[in-house]
Amino acid sequence: MPHIILEHSANLEGDLDINALVQTLHDAALTCPTIDLLALRSRAERRERVVVADGNPDHRFAMVTARILAGRSDAVKEQIADTLFAALKEGLSGLDPNRGLAMAVDVVEIEPATFRKEHNLAEAVST
Repeated sequence: MPHIILEHSANLEGDLDINALVQTLHDAALTCPTIDLLALRSRAERRERVVVADGNPDHRFAMVTARILAGRSDAVKEQIADTLFAALKEGLSGLDPNRGLAMAVDVVEIEPATFRKEHNLAEAVST
């Protein structure tokens, strides 16, 4: 926790460095209040079979879901959403504006009562 998940249409990969976008989102998340480096996990999930809007195969999408432990104020959740959305928009800004692109960010709370985790990153991460 938190988990930053970038879902994207497969056709984004020819026009964009997905690894760089994941790193951009990861770095942006670290500027948010209450986000801890050792708890942050960021990843991308390529979606092969998608239909966007009218079904034109040139349309693309990028959806960021930030999964965070419940308990943060609405103001903090809004700041996380705004920060990630700005990073997503910046990361996608060089794309051809003549092709359809849908982008979104959603902040979803993880229920602490059912969430379990363990790691040894404090010893393994160089700071």
